[in-house]
Amino acid sequence: MLEVQNITVRRGPSVTLQDISFTLGAGKTLAVVGESGAGKSTLIGAILGLVRISSGLIAWAGQPVPLCKPALVMQEPRSAFNPRLPLRRSVMEPLVARHLAVDDTRLQRLCDGLEIAPALLDRLPTEVSIGQAQRVGILRALIAAPPLVLFDEPLSALDAVTQKHTARLIADLQADIGFAALIVTHDLGYAAAFADTITVLRAGRTEETTAASDFVLAPQSAYGRTLRNAAFALGALEQVA
Repeated sequence: MLEVQNITVRRGPSVTLQDISFTLGAGKTLAVVGESGAGKSTLIGAILGLVRISSGLIAWAGQPVPLCKPALVMQEPRSAFNPRLPLRRSVMEPLVARHLAVDDTRLQRLCDGLEIAPALLDRLPTEVSIGQAQRVGILRALIAAPPLVLFDEPLSALDAVTQKHTARLIADLQADIGFAALIVTHDLGYAAAFADTITVLRAGRTEETTAASDFVLAPQSAYGRTLRNAAFALGALEQVA
């Protein structure tokens, strides 16, 4: 279980995160939503140990999160790869870093789940579509069997049809494998459809943490209602009676 307890991040005189708390169980999905500048990316950095927290606690199963070897899926899929290397080399990097052998059965299972033809991995990043690159990025994140995967706006670079398809592939793989997923997203429709819980950040503070189904029906905070209503107006969420 991921535990984030009362963490605060200060940068000089500024506070970018203030007293943030939540938990995320194995096999569950937490979506963190909020406007630009809310602190979502800082939160990911803090969980990965890349951003120093000023106070509070972040742990996975009682241990520092980096020890569990979490994985990250980045927003811009092509920029996540070395442009000079075939995708297969990049996919294997987590295994090489951990001195692990390739599990051919797991690789094939992940490729099947992500609809990646083996020949695709022999191409360069510039030789595949954005959608294909993002699916390969997810493959690389999952290849070493991390218990926790962080997704930083994983669908925002994709067109609408590819977004829906990729979201479903991620959800199906999670149900099959059982990793915990923390998803940073602006897309409330995605959050409501695929997350178990939604945390709303605003200006570095938690406005609410609510079950996804309850958030669609009745957000607890005024800001949450503003986000929910805007998503309804834009067609990102369907009205629920």
